[in-house]
Amino acid sequence: MLLPNRHICRGVVGSEVDNIFDRSGINMRPDENDQFYHSPRVGSLTSEGEGPGIEGFQIIGDAKPGGKLLGCGYPVRGTSLCMFQWVRHYPDGTRQYIEGATNPEYVVTADDIDKVIAVECIPMDDHGRQGDLVRLFANDQNKITCDPDMQLEIDTHISNGQATFNVLMLIDSSENWEPATIFLRRSSFQVKVHRMQEVAIAEKFSRDLSVKIPNGVSSQFVLTYSDGSSHFFSTNNDVRMRDTLALTIRIFQTKAMDEKRKGKSMNSS
Repeated sequence: MLLPNRHICRGVVGSEVDNIFDRSGINMRPDENDQFYHSPRVGSLTSEGEGPGIEGFQIIGDAKPGGKLLGCGYPVRGTSLCMFQWVRHYPDGTRQYIEGATNPEYVVTADDIDKVIAVECIPMDDHGRQGDLVRLFANDQNKITCDPDMQLEIDTHISNGQATFNVLMLIDSSENWEPATIFLRRSSFQVKVHRMQEVAIAEKFSRDLSVKIPNGVSSQFVLTYSDGSSHFFSTNNDVRMRDTLALTIRIFQTKAMDEKRKGKSMNSS
């Protein structure tokens, strides 16, 4: 089987993909564009007709955070390259093209938890002719979940009401990554920079806090705080730890927001 990242069926990235895939479908509900919500094998896995095509299209890999997925198949009818776009499907029926995920290979992240992931592929020949779009869902169209060990680690942090992660923090706008520790508690978190021996960030969880994870093979993430400021962090090439940290922060944040709502409700009554 020829893989899509070899010469015969290589991926195309950047604005060229943006022009080919219909971005108007982002966040559409099933009744607005029903063709995207059939079984995992939407249409045929073989592009039909006289144009370029790809047969035996499949997704190889482990659909768990940190795992790599690879869309591949047999190029037919003059197919010389393929354009890829990975798509995230949400529980409410909306979908979103994953920013930057235009390669045959996709690394599953914490952002994919409780969502369904699909890949769309458009084959092309050397004359620029496009074949039919081929779409396939990863994980048998089941939601992405953590592996048992990661889930146990997260559950333990939440049960204990605290967690500690040793990370690297990008200080100011320099190129220097400083060793730091993130301390998570039920209602707040702190970031302490080792060299300075002081707490650089101390905040209560709020709905304005966000954890952004970049696409690709990276152990970096960005924390944006309630005042709009942000910092880059890295787990020193440990993608699994990065995803565990991100999911733990989000759960603590959700629980803290729930407690605030309960408190307001009790006070108002």
